[in-house]
Amino acid sequence: MNNKPPAFENPLSSGEKTSKVRSMFDSIAPRYDLLNRLLTFRLDVTWRRKTIKSLLLSPGSKVIDLACGTGDFCRDLQRVGHLPIGIDLSWGMLKAAQTQAPLIHGDALKMPFAEKSFEGATCGFALRNFEALPPFFIELARILRPGGRIGLLEVDQPSNSLLRTGHKIYFDHLVPFIGGLLSSRSAYQYLPKSVVYLPSDTALRDQLAAAGFTDISKIPLSGGIAQLWSATRSNWHEEYSFPTDDTASNSE
Repeated sequence: MNNKPPAFENPLSSGEKTSKVRSMFDSIAPRYDLLNRLLTFRLDVTWRRKTIKSLLLSPGSKVIDLACGTGDFCRDLQRVGHLPIGIDLSWGMLKAAQTQAPLIHGDALKMPFAEKSFEGATCGFALRNFEALPPFFIELARILRPGGRIGLLEVDQPSNSLLRTGHKIYFDHLVPFIGGLLSSRSAYQYLPKSVVYLPSDTALRDQLAAAGFTDISKIPLSGGIAQLWSATRSNWHEEYSFPTDDTASNSE
């Protein structure tokens, strides 16, 4: 999107956001996959596969799936021959996962991996759930090898005014209604409102570049109702000193 949407009533503070988002995903985990297929008319399957294709990685590459949820990306990564590992903060999501890939309960802002551990990374519909994106992008850069690729999948707003109006009605009203019938109404009311946490295209591009990514591109999907960001980990990784917990504490 080119413009940041207006703030909705009572946006979550950073302190409460992590705990509330984690609790929300714990509660909707049992029917999360079903509702994803239903609410996107199975377009989410196509979007994930396009995201994986955009990585441009050879089979056998190690790929981390961030905020992996129930393991959809991990299953698709395995299907094309990659070696995925998933990480998620929600125990409920991990418990509901159906994948043979290793899954780790953990925070994507503080991952238990050494530098340069992966050739690629994916993240599906989770950018708006992080407390802040710049620290996430820095941590993502830390665990990727120079030349590593990322594919970040998110919702978006169509640029066409007619399509945007129809999408807004569906996303803001029908999605919470259907979600409420089959799962949690409050959770599926949060999901469309959470778009407010996404930065503008320019800001997102700048944040990725500041973290050490190049070849940054945005691809609109399905008329612009979703977006795919891809980028390459630059070689200045070799000279960059990533902050440790101690330095982060001293800088606060």
